[in-house]
Amino acid sequence: SLAPRRGSRAQWLQHRGGVSSAKMESNAQMELNTAAWKEWGTGPLSHIEPVFRPPAEHDSFILQATNGCSWNRCTFCEMYKADDKKFKVKNLDLVEEELKLLGEMSENNNQEWPLRVFLADGDALALPFGRLRAILLLIKKYLPGVRRVSSYCLPRNLNSKSVAQLTELKGLGLHTLYVGCESGDDEVLRLVAKGETFQSSLTALNKIHEAGLRSSIMILHGLGGEQLSAQHAENSARLVNAAGPALLSTLVVSFPLGDARFRETFPEFTPLSEPDGLLAEMEAFMAKLDVKRTVFRSDHNSNLLALAGSLPKDKEKLLAQIREVRGSGDGLRPKWMRRSL
Repeated sequence: SLAPRRGSRAQWLQHRGGVSSAKMESNAQMELNTAAWKEWGTGPLSHIEPVFRPPAEHDSFILQATNGCSWNRCTFCEMYKADDKKFKVKNLDLVEEELKLLGEMSENNNQEWPLRVFLADGDALALPFGRLRAILLLIKKYLPGVRRVSSYCLPRNLNSKSVAQLTELKGLGLHTLYVGCESGDDEVLRLVAKGETFQSSLTALNKIHEAGLRSSIMILHGLGGEQLSAQHAENSARLVNAAGPALLSTLVVSFPLGDARFRETFPEFTPLSEPDGLLAEMEAFMAKLDVKRTVFRSDHNSNLLALAGSLPKDKEKLLAQIREVRGSGDGLRPKWMRRSL
């Protein structure tokens, strides 16, 4: 799934001011599996870059339990195409070393525990139930102050996990799953090699909700181009309405490395015009939304227009904002502010 923002090495500790060199030297004396860590950056609390995370996880400690994406075939996504971002699973012993070290650093430097942990990379929920359970137990053991654990999740990742298993993971701290649905339209999903359908996405989202977990759906505006814009907007809204997520965010498709690979499966793709075509799709999508209680955001830098509100309470206000901008052209983000995905 698409990942809005990039993480940084030892992000949580850096955000809190880091650790002293003396403590780092002391920690360096720990017996670490040097050969094993060579494949995971420079050692514990480092990452195989780039690492991505949702905007809402900006204050979370990023625990890289996996590297890359287990699917990695979506033609619109270039996030995990580098040679060193091929999918692999971090050994549980290394995960434990990392969590133990973070816990000791926090205690020794009189820093508060990280309150939130984000399991990276692109789909840590590809891990089997037993491994996820073990990781959550290690987090509770070494970072007892953590209140919530979140992760990206491809719908297919939940095929092998029961509601009972997800409920157990929730009891161990799993809180929010970010599901990059991208579209609710089967034709669009097929053309971009997403490997999912409207029904497979809805089945996974329903399973998340039955387990009492929070879901955050991501929809990608512009993914169907001019040709499929109307059905992309309508069926994406239909998926959101059927799932009723706690959180909903929209982003805009972009091709920072060019669109050659994208056109291999979608050769007739014509990008939406900006701002008119993109704003029209945003309005059509918003107009079709009918949810009971969902927080909506389009605050990622790829968006032409930043919006935020609670649905259904703020639906008319959000529609009015889109229509006002369509009429005046005022309030749009300048191109230089819109970072590519």
